[in-house]
Amino acid sequence: MVEQIPPAHGESLARVDSAQYNPDLAEFERSGGKEKPAFMLTSSEFKLLGIAGVGFFLDAYDLFVINPVATMLQYRLYGGHSLPANLEGFVKAGANIGSVIGQFLFGYLADALGRKAIYGKELMLIIFATILTMTTPTGSLSPNQCLIYLGIFRIILGIGVGGDYPMSASVTSDRSNLRKRGTMLAYIFSNQGWGSLLGSVVTIIVLACYKHVMDVEGKTSKVDGVWRIVIGVSLIPAFGTLYQRLTLPESNRFIASQKLKNATSAAEEGYALAAIKKAQVVGQETTWSKTSSSTATSPSTSGESNVEKETEKDSKHLTDSPTSTVANDEPSQDNEKEKENGRSHFRDFVIYFSEWRHAKILIGTCVCWFLLDVAFYGINLNQNVVLQQIGYDGKTGTAWHRMFKISTGNIIITALGFVPGYWVSVLTIEIMGRKWIQIQGFLLAALFLAVLAGKFTTLSTAGFIVCFAFLQFFFNWGANTTSYCYPAEVFPTRYRATAHGLSAAFGKLGAIVSALAFNTLTKKIGTPAVLWSESCFFLVFHFMINIITLLTPVFFGCCIAGAGFTLLLPEVKGRDPDLVLAEEMREAREQLPG
Repeated sequence: MVEQIPPAHGESLARVDSAQYNPDLAEFERSGGKEKPAFMLTSSEFKLLGIAGVGFFLDAYDLFVINPVATMLQYRLYGGHSLPANLEGFVKAGANIGSVIGQFLFGYLADALGRKAIYGKELMLIIFATILTMTTPTGSLSPNQCLIYLGIFRIILGIGVGGDYPMSASVTSDRSNLRKRGTMLAYIFSNQGWGSLLGSVVTIIVLACYKHVMDVEGKTSKVDGVWRIVIGVSLIPAFGTLYQRLTLPESNRFIASQKLKNATSAAEEGYALAAIKKAQVVGQETTWSKTSSSTATSPSTSGESNVEKETEKDSKHLTDSPTSTVANDEPSQDNEKEKENGRSHFRDFVIYFSEWRHAKILIGTCVCWFLLDVAFYGINLNQNVVLQQIGYDGKTGTAWHRMFKISTGNIIITALGFVPGYWVSVLTIEIMGRKWIQIQGFLLAALFLAVLAGKFTTLSTAGFIVCFAFLQFFFNWGANTTSYCYPAEVFPTRYRATAHGLSAAFGKLGAIVSALAFNTLTKKIGTPAVLWSESCFFLVFHFMINIITLLTPVFFGCCIAGAGFTLLLPEVKGRDPDLVLAEEMREAREQLPG
């Protein structure tokens, strides 16, 4: 028999059921008499990390490599002079502008049509836009026209990169067992650090290959080949994982969540809930094999066996080719039902988030991500200011030596804080929980921004490097990681991708504000004032540039306010949002008259 849901509050239900299944989980992941730590991956999890993680690798590679590319274009198009401020901002913000579109669009489609129907399409768009970016005709267009051309195709690139946020987050969360869900998401997101690091390494290697022709022969225009190669290298992992994404089957959890949504009887609802509970324990260990997912564990009851048969049947219906021959009308009826589900998804989404208990969580994830990205991208899309402070701004020497020194400085910045922060998040997210990591990350990053702003002109080089390294460390062992994990864990499966895409889109709006405003503000009011503004932007949701310069007096109060947005969010460690939703549905039915 299928276990009936006991009357309880939604939050307690999710945790109680998790506790009931923990003995099975311990047995499943026990090795040599000892339970494996969450950060130790199985072969299936490692494969999933490779497929989903490449998206964030490309995200960081493509978004942050634009800094050295912009420097190279100075020498190719403007004789070493600075790029026009407005066009530079457009090129740097282009991918983020596209990301806003891609994040919401792909998130909505992933929930409405299913992950399998959409996953991989965003990577195809990334490949297409990357190739077109490499074809920028610098020899036939004017310098300004070249930047406009580049910016337009970076917007298209951004749509694909943005689409990867909700897609990879949902695919990973759907397939992860509850105990390791946060760790898996942190692993996926940590690829952002490796992407940024490899972008700097590739730039140095390619520049080294061009040293003789550029530095000895003096053919600086050959830098045109350098930036194209640097951008083109990102196509290697993209092509390497495209097939796996396009052929990835639908997850058991997503199928079960759709059955729960469409359940018309207590028996159907019971089967769906049992499948969800099973998914929270074992994840989807055999996703990558040709065999059924029922071989992941041996069924302990006839009820579980029935659940597996039902899930396998539904998975077959969802993953069969539309052109396959059918023996009856049931598949076509299923297709009609799926189309109706797609049309009704937006309505269901609005109804669900019209309740304050759900809306406040969505507000929390959106605002926190926006506030984070104003500061994070304000720093990392404009690293030339930081490189100047640590002596790697490339102000002296030949054109080649300047670009090489800037690329070396980018490696220093990435290695100091980026990678360590991501990996500390991986190791601690299931121990400390998401909420505490996000709060401390907001407050400590704001603190180091304030130190940099207050001592910007007096800090020694060593002092500046240490302070900036801590800033990057607490960005990434903090809100930069958890703002990605939260929407993938706190929302039910049926709304997860849409809510994640909406939250991420708000984050990119913050990045756009930084990319377009940073250069102009720096020239008008100076870098220290901008740093003060960004530290406060962690905490205040405001778009007016003139207000930015007035935020310094309320800095500490703003810190408290920024951390306060995180207080809108529940701790999601050990919490299954699908079981929370099921309990809320049960309570709503009980309140109906009659």
